[in-house]
Amino acid sequence: MAQAAIPKISNDDGASEVFVGVKEFECIGAEPPYDHPHIFLDMGSEDEIICPYCSTRFRFKKPV
Repeated sequence: MAQAAIPKISNDDGASEVFVGVKEFECIGAEPPYDHPHIFLDMGSEDEIICPYCSTRFRFKKPV
């Protein structure tokens, strides 16, 4: 069975906080050439996580 693709999320605006509708994703920093190594982030049971590369705080916001 094929697995779902992991979303790649970028922070092109340089915001300190980004709301996302998923708890597992890859942070890529900003769009190339301003990206950083792509890192898999998993919030688990929490509702936020901070990327260790770009320091963006990602907060989970349940899709409506």
